[in-house]
Amino acid sequence: MNFWDHNFSVAGFKYGTAPNAFLVEQAHRLTPGCDVLVPGDGEGRNGVWLAQQGHRVTAMDGSAVGLQKAQALAAERGVTLHTVLGDLADWAPAPARLDAVVLTFVHLPPSIRAAAHQRLAAGLRPGGLLILESFHPQQLQHTSGGPKDAAMLYTPALLREDFAGLDELLCWHGEVTLDEGPGHQGLAHVTRFVARANP
Repeated sequence: MNFWDHNFSVAGFKYGTAPNAFLVEQAHRLTPGCDVLVPGDGEGRNGVWLAQQGHRVTAMDGSAVGLQKAQALAAERGVTLHTVLGDLADWAPAPARLDAVVLTFVHLPPSIRAAAHQRLAAGLRPGGLLILESFHPQQLQHTSGGPKDAAMLYTPALLREDFAGLDELLCWHGEVTLDEGPGHQGLAHVTRFVARANP
């Protein structure tokens, strides 16, 4: 059983069932009925919410346990969620097929991060949108969640480099208060990044 299967095997939802607040704030940028990919969607809170908004959603994750819970949540909410089990170390979406990619607290090791981000960006159609929230290295001062390895935390400069082929719409880092299940609670330092593929 891998790390995330173990984490998601406990009762309840580690990060809750409500969508990420930044995603909700940015969802107005999505046109109706988008094809959206949510890598690292875990137990499905963001993918299911996007499906509830009328989008066609694929939730991709490395945890079969998480994806089973995501499907159960989708069924409970009466929506369709397509799920894909895969590893971002080598998995890639079909090129130029997606209207949006949503990355919420998906922290990758430096050995695979840039290439994985570039593969995900390549999946965007012209005009497609990337919405990303991650923990910033200053998150190490807080106890509200995230990796304890600074190399897996993202600065604006790092994201600008990884997604250099996209047009930046928003880039910010600072403190917010998280309320996302038992996994993300309290004051946090995050990096937020929104960009669009060249039309």
